[in-house]
Amino acid sequence: MSTLARAKHQAKAHPLALDAILALAVLVCMVAGSFVEPRHRDSVSWVLRTPDPLSLLLMTLSAAALVFRRRAPMAVLALTGTLSVIESVTGDPRAPVAMSAVIALYTVASTTDRPTTWRVGLLTMTVLTGAAMAAGPLPWYAQENLGIFAWTGIGATAGDAVRSRRAFVQAIRERAERAERTREEEARRRVAEERLRIARDLHDVVAHHIALVNVQAGVAAHVMDKRPDQAKEALAHVREASRSALNELRATVGLLRQSGDPEAPTEPAPGLDRLDELTGTFRSAGLHVEVARADQGTTLPAAVDLAAYRIIQEALTNVQKHAGPQAKAEVSVVRVGPNIEITVLDDGSGENETQDSGGGHGLLGMRERVSALRGTLTTGPRYGGGFRVHAILPLKNRTPTGEDPA
Repeated sequence: MSTLARAKHQAKAHPLALDAILALAVLVCMVAGSFVEPRHRDSVSWVLRTPDPLSLLLMTLSAAALVFRRRAPMAVLALTGTLSVIESVTGDPRAPVAMSAVIALYTVASTTDRPTTWRVGLLTMTVLTGAAMAAGPLPWYAQENLGIFAWTGIGATAGDAVRSRRAFVQAIRERAERAERTREEEARRRVAEERLRIARDLHDVVAHHIALVNVQAGVAAHVMDKRPDQAKEALAHVREASRSALNELRATVGLLRQSGDPEAPTEPAPGLDRLDELTGTFRSAGLHVEVARADQGTTLPAAVDLAAYRIIQEALTNVQKHAGPQAKAEVSVVRVGPNIEITVLDDGSGENETQDSGGGHGLLGMRERVSALRGTLTTGPRYGGGFRVHAILPLKNRTPTGEDPA
């Protein structure tokens, strides 16, 4: 934190101490101003003099009142204005007690609304200037009388300007906070929608395989010859358990579905075996896509296969939307040890460079999928332009303890 910022923070934390320092500074200025007076009324030369005790008392009281200007601005203005009128009438030569009234008027103007500032400012200017002109020892046209009128006007105007600027800054801050809350709510909503989509995909994958187990167990119950009674009983239990699991899974995911959602598809979830079909749809839309694969002979788990397909689909969608009309995309699928690595590159110069700052909802969905499989996802701009999406998906589930998930 810089020295200026630290000083502002301390001033906000201790306003009474700040007002006490201000009151002391005003008292010093008023006392210093009361020690000089014009040699002649129409001359610009000055001579030293000793202020009378009443003037010193009025200056001390008016400065002390400024300590409480934040707590009771109207009362402080009334008190300092009264002391200024007394000094204008009795002081000869006068002491600058009106300086405290000007600061009190500034405080009132900076803490109230504009109509109140106009009324209080005009009243203060009229009373102080009228008392100095009508009952003071100087001629009504004296420079000191006109100075009171000018300084009270400056105090009211400065206070109103500070209040307006403070209100403007507060409005901007509230608008920014409201926009931030809206952005966070939108991000949470998008994440919830993506998680719901992942849950549906998981349901489709698991339901498909459980259905196969159910069918195969039913066939085995009819063809097995050895110990047919026990085999049929065991397979009946397998069939009943798989049917029960399928029903429970359907019921659980059914809670996540909305009333107007379409029914789950009966065909298997998409995977990398449909990668050519996926890239073909983007090519027909005008996007130049090149595919390189080095995963021949690799059988992917259903969840990994679906996540890889969805990551490539979302990455190519982002390229088409953000990378510009002349962008080219490269997709690579590589088997590296126990992992499958998905990389999508583009050479576009559009808005993709800003996607990784948290504003891209597609990247949130990718991270949700990769995190569910305990993989890693790296996204970011490429050197020289373009964007890179790199996902590492383990072919076997990894538990926190390193044990086999079975």
